[in-house]
Amino acid sequence: MKYEGNPNFSHKQHDKIGVLITNLGTPDAPKKAQLKKYLREFLSDPRVVEVPRFIWWLVLNFVILNIRPRRSAHAYSTVWTERGSPLLFHTQDQTDALRKKLEAQYGDNVVVEFAMRYGSPSIDSVVSKMLAQGVRKLAVLPLYPQYCASTTASTFDAVAASFAKKRLIPELRFINHYHDFPAYIEAVADKIRQHWAKHGRADKLIFTYHGIPKRYLTNGDPYHCECYKTSRLLAENLGLAKDEFMTTFQSRFGREEWLQPYTDKTLMALPEQGVKSVQLVCPGFSADCLETIEEIGIENRDYFIEAGGKRYEYIEALNADSSHIEMMSELLEQHLHGWSGFTDTEQRSALAKELGASR
Repeated sequence: MKYEGNPNFSHKQHDKIGVLITNLGTPDAPKKAQLKKYLREFLSDPRVVEVPRFIWWLVLNFVILNIRPRRSAHAYSTVWTERGSPLLFHTQDQTDALRKKLEAQYGDNVVVEFAMRYGSPSIDSVVSKMLAQGVRKLAVLPLYPQYCASTTASTFDAVAASFAKKRLIPELRFINHYHDFPAYIEAVADKIRQHWAKHGRADKLIFTYHGIPKRYLTNGDPYHCECYKTSRLLAENLGLAKDEFMTTFQSRFGREEWLQPYTDKTLMALPEQGVKSVQLVCPGFSADCLETIEEIGIENRDYFIEAGGKRYEYIEALNADSSHIEMMSELLEQHLHGWSGFTDTEQRSALAKELGASR
């Protein structure tokens, strides 16, 4: 195997700290062809779909990829903006704001970039770019507050796969969750309080998280527990009684049982129980995207209103709010601790030249 090196390497190049934030990904356009490419990459990941590979390959290529891209393209077209995919531009805004904040602390010694697990920009391409810029210490922050093998571990797989091709790999620190990080809880709670200040409270506040198959939980995935802990901490921060909030799970796929209670089924049932107004927030999403804007903001609203509900409100994700950037900065500062020292490049260059190095 030929390992990738840095053709522009120089002993005078300053060593830098790299911060890579990642998210799930998005198609390049709300079109069938782009959705097919994106879904093939996403659904081919064994971390996402834990089914025997040959069986799943047949189902994916002969059934799902012939049906779902068109439907998904239509859904994406309803949330696409002049700036493109909401997830992409929100992540770009987060990166720009975080870079500005960290540069104020670390100066030119820090490189801040973002990548997507699926689609563009890929983790491998961004890691290569950062190494070429002199990054020798890399902190990776997947923007998934609650750990899940399907998201967090899959991101680690992609980072490791990129490193496996490199001749020189940096020191690595990988942040695998922050579901109970105080600044994160405070940021989400403040977002809810801001919404209440403008619109008042509803009968019920619903914390809704992306679902996973129940068997992932029974096989040891801590995601379910971390979601419930986040909900409990948020409720405590907000001073909510047990009957004023609930936790549900959205976005199930296929016929097997997923984590319950299901968000859509819950919303269909609540009006008959006397709950006529609800507010939903998605603490597992760091940025608004198809699942929050279309599924929660539109589709589930219809379920609730058709069932007899009167008032339905979605509370936006943190996106690039200043409190979110402050939280990420605070979290990273903890993980970057001890990485403040850098090599004397002038001395290194002189010593290298004594040994015959040309650069």
